Amino acid sequence: MEKRGHAFVRYADDGNVYVRSKRAGERVMALLRRLYGDLKLRINESKSAVARVWDRKFLGFSLWVGAGKTIRVRVAEKALNAMKQRVRSMTRRLGGRSLEQVIGTLRPYLLGWKAYFRLAETPQVFRELDEWIRHRLRAIQLKQWKRGRTTHRELVSRGLSPTAAAQVAANTRRWWKNSAMALHIAIPNRWFTERGLPSLGA
Repeated sequence: MEKRGHAFVRYADDGNVYVRSKRAGERVMALLRRLYGDLKLRINESKSAVARVWDRKFLGFSLWVGAGKTIRVRVAEKALNAMKQRVRSMTRRLGGRSLEQVIGTLRPYLLGWKAYFRLAETPQVFRELDEWIRHRLRAIQLKQWKRGRTTHRELVSRGLSPTAAAQVAANTRRWWKNSAMALHIAIPNRWFTERGLPSLGA
């Protein structure tokens, strides 16, 4: 690849080669098949393809075009979906855990994920992930309060007006919808920060 002047990236047995056209990509793919064949190695055809760079991923990353046609790095869709699924499993609204315990479970995973994907140039995506995670945590708290009377009392004690608290308490079983209402006043973002919840967008 170096002798032919191709741009490429490799890690262990994963690699991408970047060329200017599909036709050039097919030539390179044929070359690699031949070279690997000479070495008695096989290309994993199910994971290999000649495709546009935006449609491929590498180690959880993919590329996108930013302002001024600048090529930037982002978290690949598959990696993003896997992260959300992991967070869902860690924030199930069951198990009798306190919100602080759930945050304690999330913290090391989020810190590791943030460190790995620190090269991604998508601050808006990270801010949206922060909002989504806090939304799930607020829903956990609502479920733990269970009864409308308890929910009303807790919300008022945290600064919500009696009227707003009554609106939330009237639908105590609709945890996900209610957690998107005025609950950010009763459980503000700083509450999560003070308890050690990492911010992906910071």
